[in-house]
Amino acid sequence: MQPERGRRRGAARPECQPIMKKNRPLVLLSVLAFILAAGVLAVRPVLSQQDRPMSEETALPQPVDTTASAVVPPTTPPAPAVATPPPVERSGVWLVLDWFNRGGLFMWPILFCSVVAVTFIIERSITLLRARTNTRNFMSDVLNAVRRDGVPAAERVCEQTRGPIAAIVFSGLKHANRGSEAVEKAIETAGAVELSFLERGLVWLATVSTIAPLLGFLGTVSGMIHAFDAIAAADQVSAKLVASGISEALITTEAGLIVAIPASLCHNFFLQQIDRFVIEMEESSSELVNTIDELRS
Repeated sequence: MQPERGRRRGAARPECQPIMKKNRPLVLLSVLAFILAAGVLAVRPVLSQQDRPMSEETALPQPVDTTASAVVPPTTPPAPAVATPPPVERSGVWLVLDWFNRGGLFMWPILFCSVVAVTFIIERSITLLRARTNTRNFMSDVLNAVRRDGVPAAERVCEQTRGPIAAIVFSGLKHANRGSEAVEKAIETAGAVELSFLERGLVWLATVSTIAPLLGFLGTVSGMIHAFDAIAAADQVSAKLVASGISEALITTEAGLIVAIPASLCHNFFLQQIDRFVIEMEESSSELVNTIDELRS
């Protein structure tokens, strides 16, 4: 009977080994959890003792004083002043983000309008800055070149100068051999093309300056509706509840006006600069046509 028991025991061991291998991660996790729990339970009393004031740990029973000084009541030392933590200083970026979050959902389209406005303001500023030239000096150089060396010399002066006025004068000089009428027509065509190029993108600034305050007013109306709903749902209405709801509702109006005012100012400024370019183009074209008529006569 003993060999049979040995065989049964030996046959049972290979079946137990895979089970132990499969359960080894669970065993390790349980051991680690037990160790961590024991460590926390062991450290927690130490931390609680460390948090206690030193007076409780070192307090010893005082012997009874039988001298005459014992008649005087002991004076208790003043309690140490608790240091209040300094106020946390919030950065400007955090304040702006908090202001944006308080505005609600309508702050996102207003933010998109601000991005569009800033993009076209920068692009138009660079374009108009490049288009600016000293028209008087340029036209004097062109007219002197036409009178001294002819039309090809004036064309070279135009090629060396950048800006819409140089492009318009250059297109007029190309048709100088066809007469003044052809020169005027070429200048009008080139002027229309350059004017459309200068006015490109201004419609978006006008749209932003119109839509941004409307979005702000819409956000204010929506915020006021939510504020009055909160007032109606509250059992006791306080001035703080009303003031906080209305202030948050007015944030969208403030944001819309902040976006719309610079966009409108830049739009009007760009239109003024374009009008100045148009006047300079007309003066330059009239001078060129008169000079060509003088040379042909």
